[in-house]
Amino acid sequence: MAPRRPAELYRAPFPLYTVRLHPRRPLAITAGGGGAAKTGIRNGVHFLQLEQIGGRLSASLLHSHDTETRATMTMALADDIIAAGQDASCHILRFSLRAPEARSGSAGRNGSGEKGLRKRKGPGPVAQGDTQSRTSEVTVESLHSVRTDFSPDALQKAVRFNADCSLLVTGGADGFLRLWEVGVGGAEAGHRHASGSVRPAGKARSAALAVLQRLPRAAPGAVPGGDLGLPWGGPGPRGAAPSPGLPLQFPSMKKTLEFKAHDGEIEDIALGPDNKVVTAGRDFQCCVWQHDQLVTGLRWNENLPGIPDKAYRYQACRFGAVEDNAGALRLYTVQVPHKRERRPPPCYLTKWDGKSFLPLLTRPCGSEVISCLSVSDSGTFLGLGTVTGSVAIHVAFSLQRLYYVKEAHGIVVTDVAFVPESRRGRELLAGNEAALLSVAVDSRCKLHLLPSRRSLPVWLLLLLCAGLIVATILLLQLAFPGFL
Repeated sequence: MAPRRPAELYRAPFPLYTVRLHPRRPLAITAGGGGAAKTGIRNGVHFLQLEQIGGRLSASLLHSHDTETRATMTMALADDIIAAGQDASCHILRFSLRAPEARSGSAGRNGSGEKGLRKRKGPGPVAQGDTQSRTSEVTVESLHSVRTDFSPDALQKAVRFNADCSLLVTGGADGFLRLWEVGVGGAEAGHRHASGSVRPAGKARSAALAVLQRLPRAAPGAVPGGDLGLPWGGPGPRGAAPSPGLPLQFPSMKKTLEFKAHDGEIEDIALGPDNKVVTAGRDFQCCVWQHDQLVTGLRWNENLPGIPDKAYRYQACRFGAVEDNAGALRLYTVQVPHKRERRPPPCYLTKWDGKSFLPLLTRPCGSEVISCLSVSDSGTFLGLGTVTGSVAIHVAFSLQRLYYVKEAHGIVVTDVAFVPESRRGRELLAGNEAALLSVAVDSRCKLHLLPSRRSLPVWLLLLLCAGLIVATILLLQLAFPGFL
């Protein structure tokens, strides 16, 4: 049976280009805009609270942060820090939330200069967005802005944090890979950032404490995490000591490495746990780098001799965990046709060993050109969006397609992201096996649910087999009396 049409979770007043979900809290951040053109279309970053209402997942706008004339095209999230790719620059933002008991009776002014009361949607799946926050629950401050692309048509196309959030990697239209030292990744052991990697403790935490002592205090009542319970927790009940976890701080941002990685645009970047960087470029190359040294170039078609090297280019790359195998790692890449044809050839998904970078499996994934890729936290599922607006979910193990909605959006899907598999995330799933959010140029954020696959318990399967054997013997005895 074909899946139902996806629910429209949220509609923004501008085109949406990127979406990220907080790994442990019911918070989605989506961004986009109309750019610098004077068309009347605004640019902004919207903070959405996700919650179950009447058995359905709903989104309500917490805050709208105005980005002036710059549309956010790419985004990376590390705790309360956002790295937003806007035109040729990377803007570092920090957000915080006001604790419920600290709110004043009158509506305050939020971090983007807009004010008003929060608008919460009812049980229906549609939440109409506007350009104003309904409370001052979220405040956003700009920490740094650095230029990350210097080509004539400059555009930052990819941005990623490394595992401990101490480095930021950017890539753009000029083909250069740039690494930035962004600050101290201080938090207690076991805390993870948005990509699911563990942050260091010990000395890093001590360094973060020293940084915190030099930073100005936050506004009274404003605490990182606030009522959404972000990972550092904020203060507990009145009089309780604050959580030992610390928010990531950005006392400085220094470029540590810059080199030409591709002849042309860098389409995507993936970072492994050992700080190996994988870059996908429009020059038909997908490269693995250790610092500025080329480790290897990937060849997805080496076992497919019928496909020429220049017929396909790499569109996306992502690392993913392996379910039930903590030490294993996989890399997933998407290959799309370089030229459009009247009868479009298929796109391909390839799974690689994340340490040796040898291809393990390649499968076609349809003739619609893939525009974006996401991997679930456990590494079980892959989410795909296409330039024609379709959305699909594949099993990572076999690359088999489980879910597909043709033209879920009216135009190109710009980003997809899975609901995290944390405790709060599973509460939002409400019994579904996975949930994928997709955003597109049509200004809509849609929800794709993958129902839990029903399976028989092993004991019941064995019992049925035993019953079948007994029934067969009895039938043979009736048909042939001397059988036994």
